[in-house]
Order: sequence, then C-alpha cells, then structure tokens
Amino acid sequence: TAGPAPSVPPVRPGRGTALREAQRSRPGPRTARPGTARAPRPAAAPRPSGAGRPAPGSAPKRPPRGPRRAVDAVRGLHLRARHAWDRPLTAYYLILGGSLMILALGLVMVFSASQIEALGSGLPSAYYFRKQLLAAVLGGVLLVAAARMPVALQRGLAYPLLAVSVFLLCLVQVPGIGHEVKGNQNWIQLGGPFQFQPSEVAKLALVLWGADLLARKGDRRLLNQWKHMLVPLVPVTFLLLGLIMLGRDMGTSLILAAILVGLLWLAGAPVRLFAGVLAVAGALGALLIATSGNRMARFACLGATDPGPNDQCWQAVHGIYALASGGWFGSGLGDSMEKWGQLPEPHTDFIFAVTGEELGLAGTLPVLALFAALGYAGIRVAGRTEDPFVRYAAGGVTTWITAQAVVNIGAVLGLLPIAGVPLPLFSYGGSALLPTMFAVGLLISAARSEPAAKAALAMRQPAVRKKLAGVRRKTMGRSAVRRPSGER
Repeated sequence: TAGPAPSVPPVRPGRGTALREAQRSRPGPRTARPGTARAPRPAAAPRPSGAGRPAPGSAPKRPPRGPRRAVDAVRGLHLRARHAWDRPLTAYYLILGGSLMILALGLVMVFSASQIEALGSGLPSAYYFRKQLLAAVLGGVLLVAAARMPVALQRGLAYPLLAVSVFLLCLVQVPGIGHEVKGNQNWIQLGGPFQFQPSEVAKLALVLWGADLLARKGDRRLLNQWKHMLVPLVPVTFLLLGLIMLGRDMGTSLILAAILVGLLWLAGAPVRLFAGVLAVAGALGALLIATSGNRMARFACLGATDPGPNDQCWQAVHGIYALASGGWFGSGLGDSMEKWGQLPEPHTDFIFAVTGEELGLAGTLPVLALFAALGYAGIRVAGRTEDPFVRYAAGGVTTWITAQAVVNIGAVLGLLPIAGVPLPLFSYGGSALLPTMFAVGLLISAARSEPAAKAALAMRQPAVRKKLAGVRRKTMGRSAVRRPSGER
C-alpha cells in the first residue's frame, strides 16, 4: 500500500523579498541592507520655492540646437585649420604647390591670350605658348637645383651674380648690343627670337648679395650702427637703380626699391633710418616722374574711365573694360574680345585682365589667393628660420614676388600707374620667369631647412621607402597567399 503523501512545505518569500516588503511598509527613510557597508543617502538641501522651475505662462529658456551645432562646427573647422597652419611642412607645401599652380594656370592663360597676337604677327597661334613652355621647363630645372642647393653655395653665388648683373646692365647701354623695346633700352638680343633682360637678374643678385652682406654684419654685431646697416647696401642698390633707369625701366626700379626696403626692415632698421631712406627714395622717384611726360601721363590715367585725349589712357581703360565684361564667371576660356587688338600687351603686363574677362571673378580670386598664400608662407619661413642668411634671402624673395604682383594687379585694376612689370610666374616672358623660379627654389630650400620641417621630412622618408618597396615587390612578382594546411 502507498504510504502517506509527503508534506510539501509552504512557499515562503525569499529574505530579500521580505526585507524589501518590510521597508516599503515601514514609514521613514530606508536603511541599508544588513551585512553591507552601504551608507544611507544624504538628505538633499531644501530648494527655495520656485527655483529651477519656469515662471507660469513662460516657455523654458533653452538654447536652440541648430545654432549651437553651427557654432560648434565653425569652431571645429577653425581649430582644424589652425592645427593645419601650424604643421611643420605647411610652408613647404604652400610654396611648392602654390607656385606650381600659378605657373600652370599662367601657361593656360598665355596660350589663350597670345593666339591673336601671334596670328597678327604672322606667327603660329601657339608660338608664344611654346616659348613660355620651354622657359617653364628650364625654370623647373633651376627650381630643383636651387631647392637642393646648400646654403654655402647660395652665399657663394652672391658676389659673382652681382658682378655679372652690373656688367650686363652696362652692356645694355652699348649701341649695337642693347635693344630697345617700346621705349625701354633694357634688352640684349641673343639671336633669333630670343631676348634677354638683365634687370630681372639684378633682382635676384640684390636679394642674394644683400642677404649675405647683412648676415655677415649681423654675425659681427655691426647692424646696431647705422653706417654699417646702410653702407654698402644702399649705395650698391642705387647703382643698380641708376643703371636700370638709364634704360627708362621705371617698373623694375620700383621692385628693386621694394627689395631694399624689405631687407632693411628685416635687419631691424630704426624708424628714423627707415623713414629717411623712404624719403630719399620718394624724392628721387618724384623727380624722375616729374621730368618725364610719359610717366606723368601714366599717373594721370589713375581711375580713368575714358581713353582721354590722344587715347593716352587706352590701355588702362580697356583693362577695366575686360574685367567688367567678365562678370562673375567670365565669357569662357578663349572667348575674350579685348585681346582682338583692343587691349595692348594681353599676354604680358595685362594678362590678369584677360583672365578676368574669360574666367570672371571666380577665376581671378584663386589667383589672388595663391599669391597671398605664397606671401604668407615666405613670411613664415623668414620668421621661423635660425640662419640669418636664410631669413634675409627668404624675406627678400617674398618682398620681390609680392610687390611685383601688387604693382601688376594694381595697374590692371586702375589703382596704380602702369609700371610695365609682368605678373610673376603668370605672365609671358622667359627673362622674368627663369630668375623668379630660381628664387622660388630658394624659398623651398629655406622651408626645408627649418628644424621642425627637417624632422618631419626625415620621419617621412622611411615610410616612403617602405611603400615604394612594397609596390616594387607587388610589381616584380606575384604575391604569395597563405592557404590553410592541406589545401591544394
């Protein structure tokens, strides 16, 4: 027979459940669980009545999410841009990339602006473009050579280059050797279609010689004396200016004066000395302008909107016409109307006007931005380098390119008198392009010589070599793929 059924104990709630139920039913603050070290929560401080609560009938004041996100995005972009500007190789890439982009865009515009000029002279349409392309290739060789050139060799070129420049400037005035172009006796005929302008080499010679002179005097602590700061820098510069002015080249004289001012500024010339040099240079310039009817006529065309009597402001006015007809986005590449005989020198001094007509404001603003970036990078290199010669040379080259760009673009816009200087790296002319590209190579060499840039380039070389080695292994043979064991 079956025995009695086992008694089933009643289901009792667990200890935790019983304690929770007791705590819920007990009035007052909860106590900690037995056996634990948990302390009771501190009582919150009483809040004043109405604190933290919106007033009746008013919406809570919370900043909108949209504007806050926009402000955070702008701040983030600003921080990233600032971090990018502070990188060691920023100046190096700005100089290299900016100069190459200006050169490439200049080649395109030279081809577009010079076709009608070439056909009107009975030449092939790409005649000037081919010459400019050849000069750009030779200039590229000079740029690479200057970028790889040690500082000692750069300083060694200063005195020979200055002597050659003075000799060539004197040779220009010799009848039968010097060649006159549109009223300026500043060319040497090399034979055939090739000409050479020695005043362009004088800019480079003044930069290198002035930088070497100031660096040597700075090492001897002589720059705190005004005699050593001015002599022989100012007399030699005035000698070059006098030889150039004999050929009636006012534009190049302005650029040499700007280089002199830049070198004195970098050398720390006092305000009195600086003002005195500027006053003397301004007085000489005013005298030269007042004694020349052609120069006075150029000043009379500032802001002109009509060609005037005898069409003396023809070039300045038609440059404004070209920019005005371009509008926002231009008439299209190659569709300029002013280059069909209306605008003189469309591929040299006034190529910026043709750029504005064909590409509009959207095409001219990038050119201005590239020159501004090039100037900023040059100033940064001059301010961060430790070598005095490199600082003076970088500052002189930056002053040269920036001042020449300002004079050219200001003349096209009608803000400055027409000085007859080309737009650096952009206008047609091999005599101007070759020394300018060598000067850009000096800037690149200075940017590479910064201590932080040296360290960054040294760190990147092993990575580049490893990447090239990986590419070589992939191209030389088939890469082996590891298969699981037993797979055929």
